[in-house]
Amino acid sequence: MTEHDQTVVARAGAEDSAPVGPHRSPTPPSTIVEGIGGAIGGTPLVRLRSLFPESGLEILAKLESVNPGGSTKDRPALGMVRDALQSGRLSPGGTVVESSSGNLGVALARACRAHDLRFVCVLDARTNATTVRTIEALGGEVSMVSEPDPETGDLLTARFHRVEQLLEEIPGAVNLYQYGNPANPRAHYEGTMREIAEATGGDVDVLMAAVSTTGTIGGCSAYIRDHSLATRTVAVDAVGSVLFGGKAAPRPLPGMGAGLVTDLSRQVEPDQVIRVSALDSVVGARHLARSEGILAGASTGGIVYALGGLVPTLEAGSRVVLIVHDGGVPYLDTVYDDAWTLKTLGADGQRIRRGIDDLRRTARRD
Repeated sequence: MTEHDQTVVARAGAEDSAPVGPHRSPTPPSTIVEGIGGAIGGTPLVRLRSLFPESGLEILAKLESVNPGGSTKDRPALGMVRDALQSGRLSPGGTVVESSSGNLGVALARACRAHDLRFVCVLDARTNATTVRTIEALGGEVSMVSEPDPETGDLLTARFHRVEQLLEEIPGAVNLYQYGNPANPRAHYEGTMREIAEATGGDVDVLMAAVSTTGTIGGCSAYIRDHSLATRTVAVDAVGSVLFGGKAAPRPLPGMGAGLVTDLSRQVEPDQVIRVSALDSVVGARHLARSEGILAGASTGGIVYALGGLVPTLEAGSRVVLIVHDGGVPYLDTVYDDAWTLKTLGADGQRIRRGIDDLRRTARRD
C-alpha cells in the first residue's frame, strides 16, 4: 500500500467515526420531501479515481449538478426567494426580475413557480438555447439583451440596465440581486460547505470553486473561517473577468467570471485565484466526462483544468474538493461540439484531445 493509499484509508476511518454535526445528514433517496424545494441540497461527494490517477491526491467532487434544477444555483435561488418573502420585501403573488447567465434563471423559475410568483429573467446572447427553453417551460418570462452596454462594452452591465427598466415598468417588481444579496453566500454556508465538512469530518486541504457572483466561494470561505478549518480556497476565474484584479476581455462562455466587480466579491479573499481560458474549460470538461463519466458545464471544466496545473504544487495525499457547479447537457452545442469550438475558439477536436493529453501529463507526480 502506497503512502497516498494509507492516507486515504486513514481519512476514511476518521470519517466513519466522526461525530454527527448539529444539522441533519443528507436526505436519503427514499425519504418523502415536501415540494421540490425539499429535494435541494444533500448532494453527493464523489471520489474521482480516474481523473488524475497519477496525481497522488484524493480528489472529491461535490456533485451540485444533481440538484433539481441541475446546478448549485438551486440553493441561493430558494434562499433568496424565501428571505425576500419572509422579510416582506416581496409580496405573495409578486414579481421577481433578475439578471442571470443561465443557471440562476432556471433555479429562480422553479423557485418562483413553487411560491406562486411571476418571474422575469434577463439573459444575454451568450445564454444557450436549452437554458432559455427550460426557463420558459418552468413558467418564467425571458427578456433578452443582444448588445453589450455601449459605454463599457459589457453584457452584464447591459443586463443590469434592462433590469432597471423592467423594475420601473412592472408595479411592485423586486430584484433579488444575486451579486450582493447576503442570502446567496448564506445558502452555501448553511448548505454546500456544511455538507462537505460533515462528510469529511472537516478534513479538506483544498476547496476549488468557480466564481461569478462569488456566492459559492464566499459562503464556503465564511464557514471555513468560522469553524477554524485548515482548508485553502482556490477561486477559478475566467480570463477576461475583472474579479479579484482581473483585466476585462471578451468571455465566450457564460457562467464564470464577471464584467464588473460584484458587491459580494469585495467580501471574499480566496487563498489563490487561477484564471482559465474558454479552451481550457472545454479541455477540462471533456476530460472529466471521458475519465469519470460526469458530464459537467464549462465552469467545472475550468476547475478541472486548474486542478491539473495545481497538482505539482500540492503535497502527496492532499484531499481536494472541487465543486461540480452544473450539468453539461445545456453545453452539448458548445463545450462538447467540435464545430462550435472550431468556429468560436479556433480549436478542432484533435487540438482538444492533445490538450487533454497535455493536462494529464501535467497532473502526474514524478
